[in-house]
Amino acid sequence: MARRSDAAAGTPATLALTRAGVAFRAHAYEHDPRAAAYGLEAAEKLGLDPERVFKTLLAVVDGSLAVAIVPVAMQLDLKAFAHAIGGKRAEMADPAVAERKTGYVVGGISPIGQKTSLPTVLDESAILCEAVYVSGGRRGLDLELAPDDLLAVTDGRYAPIARAR
Repeated sequence: MARRSDAAAGTPATLALTRAGVAFRAHAYEHDPRAAAYGLEAAEKLGLDPERVFKTLLAVVDGSLAVAIVPVAMQLDLKAFAHAIGGKRAEMADPAVAERKTGYVVGGISPIGQKTSLPTVLDESAILCEAVYVSGGRRGLDLELAPDDLLAVTDGRYAPIARAR
């Protein structure tokens, strides 16, 4: 997979991947500000299977922030996520806190290149994908990369944290 930064010039995510020497491809699309589900919009606009497009969510586990990455067609199982982090209870983080801690806006939060390094878990369904798509750090930009590379650059791990809607 060739590195491409033309559509992604300058996002913290693309800069972090380039610095780490991780191969990725940037895929830009025209974001519709009326879109209700950013990840599903990305899958549709890029013509991708929603099982390969992942959303980045922040949750508070026993008082500490952590990052969950799950397929856009599924939802985060908070109990399973808390268990994966080694905690007992999880709840979704306030969007303003998520933006402040990551340096990204909601709908464009990338798991890569965040301002604060947080524990990160990628749903185990990603193991079945040669490449996954995650936000590139702004609405209308997704990055394609190998799931193992995503975990390497985020210091994350796999766990079963997604469930059907």
